[in-house]
Amino acid sequence: MDDEDGDLSLGAVFTEPQRPPSPEPTLATYSRDSGKTDVNIRLVGSHPLWGHHLWNAAIAFAAYLDSQIDLIRGKFVLELGAGGGLPGIVAVQNGAKKVVLTDYPDTALVENLHHNVHENISKEQRSTVTIQGYIWGQPVDHLIAALPPDREPSKGFDLIILSDLIFNHSQHDALLRSCELCLTPIPSQGTPLTTPLPCVLVFYTHHRPHLAHRDLEFFTKARSKGWNCEEIHTRKFPPMFPDDPGDVEVRSTVHGWQMTRSAST
Repeated sequence: MDDEDGDLSLGAVFTEPQRPPSPEPTLATYSRDSGKTDVNIRLVGSHPLWGHHLWNAAIAFAAYLDSQIDLIRGKFVLELGAGGGLPGIVAVQNGAKKVVLTDYPDTALVENLHHNVHENISKEQRSTVTIQGYIWGQPVDHLIAALPPDREPSKGFDLIILSDLIFNHSQHDALLRSCELCLTPIPSQGTPLTTPLPCVLVFYTHHRPHLAHRDLEFFTKARSKGWNCEEIHTRKFPPMFPDDPGDVEVRSTVHGWQMTRSAST
């Protein structure tokens, strides 16, 4: 880990320019198709880690998970940088065996995640959810320990959710390290593979078009570390900040990528 990772203050972890935060807590609703119950997400009113917005990427992510139940049902799911927790909550509602929701270990963020789980997850399902503070790139023992006791010790999570995180360019290596440590390993070559494969799903928007190439460096680094990366989904939205500079088409598009590991030799 390089020197900048030694400082775990907010300023070190999130070095990108920040917008003025919203002054009060707000409530946003994710409206679902197919007669499923809507999800109401409370957002912290003011926070430097952007927890005060329900990002377009989170909405696109939730809709994608609603359409890809096989990725979730009976699976072990981890969300990093969960914010309001929408994709992870949808994973619970769609039958995940265990979901661990994480964000920076800040009281406001963690307590807000607890609130959203309590409001959207039935009592019968709440035991399948664990909420923890976690700093990307740090040891993951407590995340793995949150999995059920009957989970094989050598295995981790079947699905890792990264929703609108890769604009934090200084944290690409830390995010990839966490994913490496937490994703269920692919069996060695010659072993029958289950489907779907364990994967990391990365949904994001290029909020600053002039820095889109920096966002995409995340996948360049991932490939150099042995990840298979492919874009699997796009969806258009009205831009979240209409007055921001840069191409509106770029700022309106959510991209979804899937990352898998190669089989061990």
